[in-house]
Amino acid sequence: MNHTPDTCSSSHADRSQKLFDVAILAGGFGTRLLPATQRVPKALLEVNGEPFIAHQLRLLRERGLARAVVCAGHLGEMIREFVGDGARFGLAVAFSMDGPSLLGTAGALKKALPLLSDSFFVLYGDSYLPCDYCAVQESFLKSGKAACMTIYRNEGQWDRSNVEFADGALVAYEKTHPTPRMHYIDYGLGVLSQRAFVHIPPAEHYDLAHLYQDLLRRGDVAAFEVSQRFYEIGSFRGIEEVGRYLANRAQAKRDPC
Repeated sequence: MNHTPDTCSSSHADRSQKLFDVAILAGGFGTRLLPATQRVPKALLEVNGEPFIAHQLRLLRERGLARAVVCAGHLGEMIREFVGDGARFGLAVAFSMDGPSLLGTAGALKKALPLLSDSFFVLYGDSYLPCDYCAVQESFLKSGKAACMTIYRNEGQWDRSNVEFADGALVAYEKTHPTPRMHYIDYGLGVLSQRAFVHIPPAEHYDLAHLYQDLLRRGDVAAFEVSQRFYEIGSFRGIEEVGRYLANRAQAKRDPC
């Protein structure tokens, strides 16, 4: 099923370019945040007086995206009840539920493909990524690859670096066994074409990290370096950092001088 995305509003990209849909991976258990996530999904944890996903959806709308598909699993019905059709956040939102068996991040995306545009953004349900989505999309389209991974020069600062990047190309990606040559980190925003999923059997557990590695071995992943740091609510420290960032951002809007 194809959908017509919104117009790209970035000054860094062709303004006539349409933005892809975005898939939000919100099916995890949030074990690092127990007991807070025992009865509340991570996406609904409160940040500055609102469930986190409210902040996330408004950011996506602000960046020019018009349509999201939430891939939900653990306590996903609570997320769907809160978000609804997305109208109050300025987006059209649909849901794809894991069902009785957890599918993994790439498996959940595979199941959601009929709801998504031919190419689409993907990010995690605990990520707040204030980057230029239009520029990322433009880079992906120019690459001709099946996927594009955004990366950030991290130097082990915000989390463990897991990407080797040299001469404008992604050399290696390894989340579990990083090497000293890895100075970058997977920023958390990707672009994937539907053809990237042809080798994943339906209804099979498969992780997005493994999909990126498979595509990298085939030389089918581009990389786009972003300069803005990422924010996340995967930890209690991360929740505090997101809260401070959002509060400072709101204050700057109230008092631009």
